[in-house]
Amino acid sequence: MNGRLLHTGQVVVDLVLRVPALPPRGGDLLAESTELLVGGGFNVMAAAARSGADVLYTGAHGGGRFGEQVRAALRAEGIAVARAASTETDTGVCVALVEPDGERTFVTGTGAEGGLGPGALDGITASPADLVYVSGYSLLHESNRDTLLDWLPRNGSARTLFDPGPLTPDIPPETLRAVLSTVDILSCNAEESAPLIDSMREFPDCTLLIRDGAAGCTIRRGAATARVPGFPVAAVDTNGAGDAHCGVLAAELLRGTGLGTAARRANAAAAIAVSRTGPATAPERAEIDQFLAARQG
Repeated sequence: MNGRLLHTGQVVVDLVLRVPALPPRGGDLLAESTELLVGGGFNVMAAAARSGADVLYTGAHGGGRFGEQVRAALRAEGIAVARAASTETDTGVCVALVEPDGERTFVTGTGAEGGLGPGALDGITASPADLVYVSGYSLLHESNRDTLLDWLPRNGSARTLFDPGPLTPDIPPETLRAVLSTVDILSCNAEESAPLIDSMREFPDCTLLIRDGAAGCTIRRGAATARVPGFPVAAVDTNGAGDAHCGVLAAELLRGTGLGTAARRANAAAAIAVSRTGPATAPERAEIDQFLAARQG
């Protein structure tokens, strides 16, 4: 594996509350458990690193206690950090409410990770062997968006993997088109793909990968479509499943694995991830090997 995964998104701290149900408006509720974990873009990077990828976090991170927790988690996974900590603010927090069926609801408070200033990526040059990861969340923060729109076209030699995320409808159309013009693979879930289909017609060279939970995923490029079956499991927490999928997909592409095989391994990683509690539950590469070997034939 010669290239690196350059992650341009945001790492936050997740306050994960397991709840019996979502509270009504104006209501009150006692959580069954509470955890404070590093999440957001960390989930993708951890998944990639556990599958053997060399990962560099290029995003911003805070100077307070949450930023320290982020950096400690990155170090533990062997993930390098490109930037110094912010001296002005701490890393942000995402509240994740997890219901008994594994469904989750998010509310995010933005911190230093939303303030990637002008020229912040100028010292980072992607090589043809690298893979650049772009998150749709970056496009909702003005400073991050402007910085990425300036930097991405100047790194045309590297492949780009784009996950627009659940807030796709909030991304300005002109911003979405500008980013898609630099993207090689767009990965999103079935719901997120609906508003993107028309935009994709403008970019026939961009491959669309639609994740569909236990059903697996569909790969579309122009008029060609291929289905990659998934692995039904009993889900206990879907938080971070898409991130596990993207991270393992990225690691396999960096390894030189074909897209179909990489997607199958990513499907397996997501299946393993949802069978565990927590946002960063992606398996090690050897565990994916064992999972797939048990399901041969």
